[in-house]
Amino acid sequence: MQKMTEQEMVEGFQDALKFNNIYVCYQPQFNHITGRMIGAEALMRWKHPIFGVQMPSDFIPILEKNNLIYDADIYVFEMVCKSQRAGLDHGREIVPISVNMSRYDIYNNDYVKTIEEIRKKYNVPVKYLRIEITESSAIGGTELISNVLKELHSYGYLVEMDDFGSGYSSLNILKDLEVDIIKLDMKFLQGNVGGRGGIILSSIVQMARWLDTPIIVEGVETIEQANYMKSLGCNYIQGYLYAKPMDEEAFIEKSNQIHHEVMQPAINLIDNLEAGKFWDPSSLETLIFSNYVGAATVFSYDSIDEKMEILRVNSKYVEEIGMGRTEKEIIKVKSWSEVDDENKRIYLDTVKRSIESGEEESCETWRQFCTDLCGEEKICVRTDMRVIGKTGDTYLFYALCRNVTDEKRAFDELYKSERRFRFASEQANVYAWEYDIASKEMRPCYRCMRDLNLPPLLKNYPEPAIEVGIFPPDYADMYRDWHKQLENGVGTIEGIIPLTVGRVPFHVRYSTVYDENGRPLKAYGSATLVVDGEDKADGEKGEESGQENN
Repeated sequence: MQKMTEQEMVEGFQDALKFNNIYVCYQPQFNHITGRMIGAEALMRWKHPIFGVQMPSDFIPILEKNNLIYDADIYVFEMVCKSQRAGLDHGREIVPISVNMSRYDIYNNDYVKTIEEIRKKYNVPVKYLRIEITESSAIGGTELISNVLKELHSYGYLVEMDDFGSGYSSLNILKDLEVDIIKLDMKFLQGNVGGRGGIILSSIVQMARWLDTPIIVEGVETIEQANYMKSLGCNYIQGYLYAKPMDEEAFIEKSNQIHHEVMQPAINLIDNLEAGKFWDPSSLETLIFSNYVGAATVFSYDSIDEKMEILRVNSKYVEEIGMGRTEKEIIKVKSWSEVDDENKRIYLDTVKRSIESGEEESCETWRQFCTDLCGEEKICVRTDMRVIGKTGDTYLFYALCRNVTDEKRAFDELYKSERRFRFASEQANVYAWEYDIASKEMRPCYRCMRDLNLPPLLKNYPEPAIEVGIFPPDYADMYRDWHKQLENGVGTIEGIIPLTVGRVPFHVRYSTVYDENGRPLKAYGSATLVVDGEDKADGEKGEESGQENN
């Protein structure tokens, strides 16, 4: 091979096109999990009959400098269309081909119309062609390239951004340009899997999921690199590990030997939910997520590996569930490291139920924490979760969480006490019931149902008990007032009330249980028969007692 001079390249360019000395090579792209081909990139090559092969890094800058690159790119696009048409005519199963578009093409107003005319000339469905731009081509001309992308999208082309992360304005460009696929280069890792480069790659993959944007990693040379990217959730790769760039004949032969599959989007969100809005500080989704829904989190779940990864938490989650940790520390926690096998099973069962039902599902699980601030601590978390998106075997969940440790422990203690109380009440003239303050639902004990003919659940309590005459009419308003006091947070209320039509005196008492925020949650009521010699003062005593304990 002899390197051509700039003058030789410029003077020989038109002949190179005419005699196909400039030609197209193809580098296939694969799904590393399935081994199937998902596409290929068309690469421009130049082989001079005398000087031999010229390196793209040598001739492409010269074509750009001399305003020849536009003709070269149009030539490559037509060669790809011609090849795709031939494949369709011969009944071959073909894959989408990505064709490079340079910044010089963008400044030519006829570029999109020209390639569209060529596509129609060969009658190639647009789904078999993709346009690839480089990040550097967008710097300084974001508005212009944005208009070109809109025009390409109007015709149905998918647009890939090549060399993402190589420039200084990657995030700004990605924010402003609606590309469909991101291409990353393994140069981030510089030969070593993990490290700082790995952290950057992991962050980009995470971000791309939120933007509903698939990622193709190019330059993959080793199985270690491919497996590492797979562990990050990036399965689409391009590189020497699977195939080097090859001429059209070799590419067709390889394509015929390998099964194909269609690329999947990064995430499909249900109910028209736009994931990107969670990152927009001015969106309603972020406003609700951050301020009005209590402790909330978004997490992903891999149904194959049963791996769960927290993607985002709001400030209330940090306060209530974080146990003194920062948001960053919470997100870095490894799957299932905070739960034992039993609680992992409970949580996984709930995740799977939510996937199957498509509805919100709930569970309570105990989690073990060990932090510098709190030391070792065990808390119970109630989680209400729902699937909001899916890609392949990975699901995206939205969950509301609540620390119910105090409530759970109080209920456990009350349950133990209630068991003792119920056993004793069977031997005494005592009735007991549970009253849910928010829903106004009452659940009576077995003796209440047996002796007073009550159903297992009374709604809008105490009205049903007043209507059937358990509480006499002259005590009805006082009893209603007791329940208003319970709503307002009174601790205990008690008094002597004559019950049933026989006006048998009972000592009626309520004790209130509160949630972790101090709000009244439930009240436990009891009615004990007043025997001879006990105080038989009327209901006014009960009214006063409630006020004293307020």
